[in-house]
Amino acid sequence: MTTKQPFSSRRTTTSDDLEVSGYLEIATEKESHYTATGQTPQEVQEGIAIIDFGSQYSHLIARRVRELNVYSEVVPHNSRWQEVAPINPKGVILSGGPASVYDTGAPLAPGWIYERGIPILGICYGMQVLTHQLGGRVTPSLKREFGHAVLNQNVTNAPIFANLNSSIPVWMSHGDHIEQLPPGFKALAYTDNSPIAVMGNDTNIFGLQFHPEVSHTPQGKTVLENFLFRICGCNGTWTPQNFVPTAIAQIKAQVGNGQVICALSGGVDSAVTATLVHRAVGSQLTCIFVNNGLLRLEEAERVQDTFQRNLNIDLLYVDASERFLTRLKTIVDPEEKRKIIGEEFIRVFEDAATELRDAEFLAQGTLYPDVIESKTSESSSAVKIKTHHNVGGLPKGMKLKLVEPLRHLFKDEIRGVGEVLGLPPEIILRQPFPGPGLAIRVLGEVTKEKLEILRACDWIVIDEIKAANLYHQLWQTFAVLTDAKSVGVMGDNRTYRHVAAIRAVSSEDAMTADWARLPYEVLARISNRIVNEVSEVNRVVYDITSKPPGTIEWE
Repeated sequence: MTTKQPFSSRRTTTSDDLEVSGYLEIATEKESHYTATGQTPQEVQEGIAIIDFGSQYSHLIARRVRELNVYSEVVPHNSRWQEVAPINPKGVILSGGPASVYDTGAPLAPGWIYERGIPILGICYGMQVLTHQLGGRVTPSLKREFGHAVLNQNVTNAPIFANLNSSIPVWMSHGDHIEQLPPGFKALAYTDNSPIAVMGNDTNIFGLQFHPEVSHTPQGKTVLENFLFRICGCNGTWTPQNFVPTAIAQIKAQVGNGQVICALSGGVDSAVTATLVHRAVGSQLTCIFVNNGLLRLEEAERVQDTFQRNLNIDLLYVDASERFLTRLKTIVDPEEKRKIIGEEFIRVFEDAATELRDAEFLAQGTLYPDVIESKTSESSSAVKIKTHHNVGGLPKGMKLKLVEPLRHLFKDEIRGVGEVLGLPPEIILRQPFPGPGLAIRVLGEVTKEKLEILRACDWIVIDEIKAANLYHQLWQTFAVLTDAKSVGVMGDNRTYRHVAAIRAVSSEDAMTADWARLPYEVLARISNRIVNEVSEVNRVVYDITSKPPGTIEWE
């Protein structure tokens, strides 16, 4: 089998525990997005629809499929064919889930997946759904199976097992089991606790009781590869090289002769967006960098310098710091902060648009995790974790039409696109910085005084992380100014000052994250410098919470 070029040539370090700690259960209603924008993420030649039954691993399945250069989207279990058709599905994967198929009201697969005759792979609950809907029987198991197991094949020629040993380690997580196979199916493999751990028919439907998408199934990616290429007949066309020209063509079609403003933050998402839009419409684009007063130390100057050196695009600088800080006075609720900041950004852009030949389009670097974590029309059945300022924080009745070419990409995919576009490493490898800026790292009310304290702490954290050559190994590293104060002693005098927290995480796409095991000597230097150089802080703590149960940002 031909080895495909990965979508992204750079992957961020992450721990094994990260992948099994739990992905956000989400469902995506694509119809509303297609209606709003008139386009799919690109002219998808082939795709895989992942039917979501509420699994913690659904988006991990999507990532694994994309890593094999096949486009995938997670869709609700009640999706209609016309909602899924735009991605040209060559196959369907049924995710796991917490329900039992024999319970009243348990979610089941839509009828079109069987009527269309396309290949189907059921994973865990997805396998039980296949069994239940195709005439087999699922019952509670006398002994649940969670964690490591050894899978033993019953047959040697099943395409789903190509290039695998007859026995392989797998990861299980289920309490029900297949008691009777559906007509036309046979057992292909077993474990000590599951006599039917893999099943298949003579055509193109397979079920796996284990999870091939997690790292605890070491050869799980080979299983998915077999399904995609041997069973579905995919070609692996989802690459940065293919994405760029089609994205540019779509932007041209959407914008026409209109004027576009692009919200430029200094990060890779907005930089890639700006570059794609500029290549599509050239001088019709003006980038706007807004100083909202919530930036890090000297960030406004550094961002402008970086983009003026690397991008030949008109850049307008707007200092709206007083405007934002005034709106944030007395606000302590994190959701309200995010919504205020999101609305104020749009109002700033709308004001600028009237001065820029009445621009009618706003381009922004929205990415897939932003959509997933914000409860929007694309995720109506999702639990809202927090509102991202550029998604759920957008005001109703906004005048500008959105251009979001990266809306369906994960961060590492965006970095891969940035490499194809020729962006420099200082942009591509920049750690993410939240759109609401330091407002969600100052706990409680945001004031100028607190922001100055946090800027000083954050500067020290980043300086020491870079000095230790750890910056590019971590997803994010930053300081938080908590709303607590503590008693201390400095120079034989009692102090009562702020507590600063340090946060450092590793991640692949911000959907889950693991706290970074920073060397003690690095933590010691950071703590020592903060309490000596930032007079308003007398205590430093280190956050060792993974996501979940926490989030990367504190607010």
